[in-house]
Amino acid sequence: MTVMLDLPDDIAGAVPAHGDLSRQALERLALEEFRAGRLSQVRLRRLLGFSTRYELDGFLKAHREFVTYSIEDFDREWEELRKAGF
Repeated sequence: MTVMLDLPDDIAGAVPAHGDLSRQALERLALEEFRAGRLSQVRLRRLLGFSTRYELDGFLKAHREFVTYSIEDFDREWEELRKAGF
């Protein structure tokens, strides 16, 4: 799915972009969905294109999102990975 944002020039000029604005929007949306419980760590990692869990951990720490990880979380993520063919 491709999502496009149409920002008026005066607003786009006021939005501080440090790098790729599309990537920033994706990261903010993904992080909000993760915080709301609608994305698992496995899906968040896939959505953001991280190849390792270590990269995801760094991203979450950088955004002050500290995750507790239970055996139930492990079981759920293992099942998602299995279904995804990993």
